[in-house]
Amino acid sequence: MFRKYWKFLVIFWSVVLAGIMGVVIFFWLISSGKLGFMPTFEELENPNNRFASEVYFADRTFMSRYFEKENRKYTEYREIPQSVIDALIATEDVRFYEHSGIDVRGLFRVLKGVLTGNTSSTGGGSTISQQLAKMLFPREPDLNAFELVIRKFREWVIAVKLEKSYTKEEILTMYLNKYDFLNLAVGISSAADIYFQVPLDSLRVEQAAMLVGMAKNSSYYNPVRRPQLTLDRRNVVLSQMCKYDKITEEEMDSLKQLPLGVNFKRVDHKEGWATYFREHLRLFMTASMPKRANYHDLAQYRVDSIAWETNPLYGWCKKNVKVDGTHYDLYADGLKIYTTLDPRMQQYAEEAVREHLSKDLQPLFDKERVHKRNSPFSNDMSMEQINQVLTRSMKQSERYRVAKKEGLKDSDIRKIFSRKVDMQVFTWNGLRDTLMSPMDSIKHYKAFFRSGFMVMNPKNGHIKAYVGGPDYRYFMYDMVSSGKRQVGSTIKPILYTLAMQEGLGPCDKVPNIPQTFLLPDGKLWTARGGSKRKGEMVTLRWGLANSENNISGWVLKQFTPQAVAQMAYKMGITSFIDPVPSIFLGTAEISVREMVAAYSIFANKGVYNVPLPVYRIEDKYGNVLEEFRADSREVITENTAYLMCNLLEGVVQDGTGVRLRYKYKLMNPMGGKTGTTQAHADGWFMGVTPELVGGVWVGAEDRSIHFQNLANGQGANMALPIWAKFLQKAYADPKLGLKQSAFEMPAGITKRLDCDESSDGNVQEKEEEFF
Repeated sequence: MFRKYWKFLVIFWSVVLAGIMGVVIFFWLISSGKLGFMPTFEELENPNNRFASEVYFADRTFMSRYFEKENRKYTEYREIPQSVIDALIATEDVRFYEHSGIDVRGLFRVLKGVLTGNTSSTGGGSTISQQLAKMLFPREPDLNAFELVIRKFREWVIAVKLEKSYTKEEILTMYLNKYDFLNLAVGISSAADIYFQVPLDSLRVEQAAMLVGMAKNSSYYNPVRRPQLTLDRRNVVLSQMCKYDKITEEEMDSLKQLPLGVNFKRVDHKEGWATYFREHLRLFMTASMPKRANYHDLAQYRVDSIAWETNPLYGWCKKNVKVDGTHYDLYADGLKIYTTLDPRMQQYAEEAVREHLSKDLQPLFDKERVHKRNSPFSNDMSMEQINQVLTRSMKQSERYRVAKKEGLKDSDIRKIFSRKVDMQVFTWNGLRDTLMSPMDSIKHYKAFFRSGFMVMNPKNGHIKAYVGGPDYRYFMYDMVSSGKRQVGSTIKPILYTLAMQEGLGPCDKVPNIPQTFLLPDGKLWTARGGSKRKGEMVTLRWGLANSENNISGWVLKQFTPQAVAQMAYKMGITSFIDPVPSIFLGTAEISVREMVAAYSIFANKGVYNVPLPVYRIEDKYGNVLEEFRADSREVITENTAYLMCNLLEGVVQDGTGVRLRYKYKLMNPMGGKTGTTQAHADGWFMGVTPELVGGVWVGAEDRSIHFQNLANGQGANMALPIWAKFLQKAYADPKLGLKQSAFEMPAGITKRLDCDESSDGNVQEKEEEFF
């Protein structure tokens, strides 16, 4: 009997053993990478996850993220609400804690459904670990049927390896950090923020159910495009949670009645708070080591080279390496960057800029435009000059670069720029649909005034507010750090600093008469003075308060233009200053950032602080990588600094900055200085208090676009109101705790300070021009 079946048994068991051996060999070939890619142990232990770097305000509230492909925030398991974990397991892998990567019972359930034709309730066969394997090591495109089968088995092997390398909690964490919820919401934390605008720990059960429901197919169950389908899918998740006792039936019924409640927030780096600051910081931290061949401007090369050697934040990502020896990636390493910006001050600064430009300045300019021959350009511009400006702007546009790349001639490109097309253009009342030629759109945008505004704490160098323009979406050039414009009379306090340092005092009197200088070419040059108190003996305080060129000329004659330039450099100005007699008229082009840092010396008792945008950087786990403090150095004595504060107070009390008192009712101790350039193309105001120092520039993109009269174009009207509106908002906020205290007088002040002299008892706001 046994011999009768022996041959059959041998064949049977041979086939079985051969099948088992074949399966073993097959999976060994897959596991060893013989049948295609298989991640190594190191790749499994360190998957290539990209985490966006997060930027925070000084109070650690969230500001924004830096990312290129994946807007993902690193989230630890303890930060994930239990409702998310429950919903995910109940819906995607109910035996998650029982299997080791492959759910055999689930596979048989799917197989049974396929054989019987009943697939509606079988669910998916992939475990959470298998889905994670697919996300960590995505499938190659255009696979044939055999390759797809191999790929599926490969995911099984990877899932088992993941289970051996990680705990269940770590797998769940990786899954929820990795999954792409669409609309730049990668990971559960980003999804909570983008779809509901809530932090992850505030996610409600029904919200968690919606997000988990999207995990089946986020393109199909997209709450923005298919809300009803997403709602139905959310309710399926709630049913699963009830089925496996994660919520009660009463809770399920109640939650199913709720709407999706989506509060969608589109992610765009051009929107949100502190857009100019964020872009400045991004460029600053990712800067490469300066190379002379990459610079057209030798002076800027020197400035950047010094910053590379002395400022640890400049080029931080290129100067620091991770444990593996690679440089930090701002877009992928999940850095936490804590800035010095105050969220309230930043809000007030942006509001002040917007209010003044949109409600005060732009309407005033638009009224004046109707009387111009070639609006928005000034009447002294010839058509040839205007065409040169427009041609230069045309050639700098993306539309021109694309047309040139396509091989079009300039004549053909000009026709394109002259042809009217449908477009949306910026207005202060929102976007406007219109029919306009690209050339007319260039004129349209040139007609808007721009602004740069920065506020700094003089004591520690912390930048508290930073506004580089009116709206980053349409005016992307940063007029705080990148843009430089002629500074006008705001340069004069640097000249007066020399006078105070060398023994002169605010109440010392000098003759108010024209001062003539001999130029290197043998010609004579005289700066035109004002009309007040000609020929009288006036105090230096009166001279600065009224921005009188005669007095500035007298002070310069006590020193040299070279001495003024050297003092400016000592005070942190890095832009080139031509040491010529007209130096006190402010022909030098300097950034707002440089000017604010220089003026902060007066409020900080003679000590200069390099403006500090960041005080700490942490890795994605919260480990401190580096902390920062402002680089400080003493520039002038404490007594000289106090005398300068006294002079600047005179500008606000009796001079060109007096509208801070009578119009804006700001009566606390403060100093300031207005500045207006030739043809009133640029308006400046520098404000100084013991706690805050700010600088404002206002002007158009082109100097040929400006007010036709000095009353509207002077710094007191163009720039001062932004500082005033900001201070009004800041002082009205008790949470900021601004004290409005007086400047602290040091010991040893022997100079007379109570000059008891005003501008003939009259409020004077007239600003000088260049001549």
